[in-house]
Amino acid sequence: MKKIVALMVMLALTVAAFAQSTVFTLQSPDIAAGSTIKLEHVFNSFGCTGKNISPALTWRGTPAGTKSFALILHDSDAQTGVGGFTHWIVYNIPASTTQLEKNAGLENSKTLPAGAVQATTSFGSASYGGPCPPSGEKPHRYTFTLYALGTEKLELPSNASQAFVGFNINGNAIAKTSFTAFFGR
Repeated sequence: MKKIVALMVMLALTVAAFAQSTVFTLQSPDIAAGSTIKLEHVFNSFGCTGKNISPALTWRGTPAGTKSFALILHDSDAQTGVGGFTHWIVYNIPASTTQLEKNAGLENSKTLPAGAVQATTSFGSASYGGPCPPSGEKPHRYTFTLYALGTEKLELPSNASQAFVGFNINGNAIAKTSFTAFFGR
């Protein structure tokens, strides 16, 4: 009886370990979930003096059926009247990709995976724009969300609005994972 119980415990631990290893997760070696975003990733304008370098991002546990990925960095605390402020959008990231390099968010980036497209953000450019909330407000939440998409490519016009891009990303999502970090000044 003890052998059966021990075997059942081992089996349960093996299943739990396997389940953990296949969970769809997103993280950054540059920004820990729940932490304060470093100045190197902060915008360099509007009174902010960061370096505006996009963080490196890595993910694992790609869901079955994933044909591409999309990434959105959003500040839902921004008082814009239109649902927050979008700091970065990348779509058509190949399904074989498991990371974005640090500073891949440059306009006309050469380090994004082949075929990946950056959409226009709330800053009005197709590139990464770091945090820069109004001075004196409580720290804003910056949520990095990676979407696993069931389509290989989103066929969108080059001048597509961020709302249209986001609508298409969400409409094709089969799973998503995210983490949030903070910045205030």
